[in-house]
Order: sequence, then structure tokens, then C-alpha cells
Amino acid sequence: MKRMRIVAEQTSSKDKIVFYLKSAIRLLGGLKDHAKTELGLAGLFDQDSDYNGMIGKAVMELVDKFSEQGHSGFRAEWTLAVFNDVARFKPLTPITSNSDEWEDVSHYGFGSPLWQNKRAPMYFSEDGGKTWYNIDD
Repeated sequence: MKRMRIVAEQTSSKDKIVFYLKSAIRLLGGLKDHAKTELGLAGLFDQDSDYNGMIGKAVMELVDKFSEQGHSGFRAEWTLAVFNDVARFKPLTPITSNSDEWEDVSHYGFGSPLWQNKRAPMYFSEDGGKTWYNIDD
């Protein structure tokens, strides 16, 4: 452990950057191979899988685009985290009581006033968005 620390301390910032860039390029290139292998082993390209193999194809399209963008390290993690929230209709900033954020959904037969948040559909309000609750909680 001590030897590794000494070597790391003697490595220049430029050398570290070059190492990380090469690693990122290698990893992103490997991401496509890794994804294809794992999706294949899981049977997600097979015609008899759920959605007739479309899940594997859809994931590979996302992997291709993600790889094209050249993400590495922290930026890759941040991009994935933000995408995960947005794709799940989760808000990136706090819900507010702004009336523009709320839609009256009472007409769907709930029998009482009910509003749904337009930014995060898991949030509902019975008072036009002044207070709300998350149905996932």
C-alpha cells in the first residue's frame, strides 16, 4: 500500500489525465461489448423474450448514444443519475405550489377535488397544490 502511494505521488497530473482518458476510452468502447454480451445472456434480444427482443434493442440504442457522447468518470455518473430521474418522471427541483404545476384530474371520477402535479405525476393534491402528497410514499 505504501509503495502504491509513493508511485501515485510521483505521477504527474498530466500523466494521470492521460491515464484516465485512455481508461475512459477503453471502458466506453468496452461498454458496447459488455452490454451486448449481458443482454444476450439475459435473452433480451430473443424473439420469445418480453416485448419480442425489443428491450435489448432499445437498451443498445441508449448504450450507443451514451458511448457516442464520450462520457467518463464523474460526468458519466452525473448524466446517468439525471437521465434516470428524468426518465422516471421524477422532478430535478422541488415541487412548488405554483398553480401552473398542477392539473385538475377530478373529472376522471374521483368524486372529490384532486390535482396531479404536471412535473411529477406521483404527487397529488386535494387543495389545488397548496399541500400535496406522494402516492409512492
